[in-house]
Amino acid sequence: MYVTTNKLSELTGYTPEAIRNKVKKGVWHKTIHYIKAPDGRLMMNVEMINKWIEGK
Repeated sequence: MYVTTNKLSELTGYTPEAIRNKVKKGVWHKTIHYIKAPDGRLMMNVEMINKWIEGK
């Protein structure tokens, strides 16, 4: 399931700024942890981010 950065913030407790920084710094990888929708919006992969949080 993909969600917006604001929804991911609600689910994880990371601020939207922290989420964008993880993307910008390459901590989270395109096509694994997030994709860009056709309109340019970041859509976050909740399942893969949860795995990252769990250290998997």
